[in-house]
Amino acid sequence: MSSRRVVAVAKFTGVLAVLALLLHLGTTLFSTRHNTNGQGFFDLWGNALATNADYGGAKSDAQGDYRPGTPKPVKGALVALVRNEDLYGMRMAVRELEDRWNHKYNYPYIFLNDQPFTEKFMDGIRDLTKASVQFGTLEPGTWGYPEWIDQEKAKQERETASYIKGHSESYRFMCRFQSGFVYKHPLLAGLDYYWRIEPDVHYYCDIDYDPFLYMKSNGLKYGWNIAPSEYEPTVRTLWNTTQAFMAQHADLVPKHNMIDWVRDSNGQYTRCHFWSNFEIVDLSFYRSAEYEAYFNFLDRAGGFFYERWGDAPIHSLAVAMFLKKSDIHYFDDIGYYHPAMSHCPAGSKERGKCVCDPKEGWADGFSCAKLWRQVS
Repeated sequence: MSSRRVVAVAKFTGVLAVLALLLHLGTTLFSTRHNTNGQGFFDLWGNALATNADYGGAKSDAQGDYRPGTPKPVKGALVALVRNEDLYGMRMAVRELEDRWNHKYNYPYIFLNDQPFTEKFMDGIRDLTKASVQFGTLEPGTWGYPEWIDQEKAKQERETASYIKGHSESYRFMCRFQSGFVYKHPLLAGLDYYWRIEPDVHYYCDIDYDPFLYMKSNGLKYGWNIAPSEYEPTVRTLWNTTQAFMAQHADLVPKHNMIDWVRDSNGQYTRCHFWSNFEIVDLSFYRSAEYEAYFNFLDRAGGFFYERWGDAPIHSLAVAMFLKKSDIHYFDDIGYYHPAMSHCPAGSKERGKCVCDPKEGWADGFSCAKLWRQVS
């Protein structure tokens, strides 16, 4: 009898152990506040990427895939259009990128400027990273007015504009460059992907995988992080011009796309766009015949100067016209701040590898982010 009791007690103890394990797993999954998909599941997904070699996680030193100066699994780079006077803001962003991610992956940096970079700027960036760094000036014809623009009309728009950056000529040059020329710069010629970076931004979270490799392995074309609506006075005729393009080039617009993200049930422009100060892009998309045709159509219309068309709504309209939802990825695990807006993964005040306050990183609640989750 005593031996039977021992066996029975052992079985009972085993059952209790299994129940305790299941309870612990359930608590791990569901006890935290959750985001769109449930924070517990989200953390497990992020941890899975961090240990998945197919996405650049769990790389051993012996493999050496990401050592400085060695070819990376993806021909990608971190790219910034920046001015010499933005050195401090750019150093701050690079420092955080290195601390949060690139000290492990050593992807190269490319910095572009409409003026030659100073030695002070170049030394200030090189001090922060072991990765390769290149500096370049813009190609002739990519910064300034094209010949068909009525500069007097453009001047009148700047002088009467009441919206942010409305009086700025150089801001319009920047928007046109980012819309149609950055991916053509010679320093980007050998790249397949780029990650756009900016001065004066913050990266809240450790990133334990390779987003470039994640994009490539999953066949993704465009990655985003924040999606607000554009200010209407800056894009007064952009939607009508885009509709005219679609009518004239119907052969370039696939049947299955994301156009209902930027067009409501009445055919009106929602003004939803991806904030392009953070974007990770397969450059074959920007180099495609359809994107080139769209940019040239807009460029001839003159809205960069007669209004203040931004590169963000233009990139986003192109994504909506030419890509499927499965081509596009929401990097909601990357906490990011750009002056005036930020995205903070839920639960980041209490746990995980992000340090930010979700109450201040409210971009996930934007109407355009919600609409993105609804549109199939």
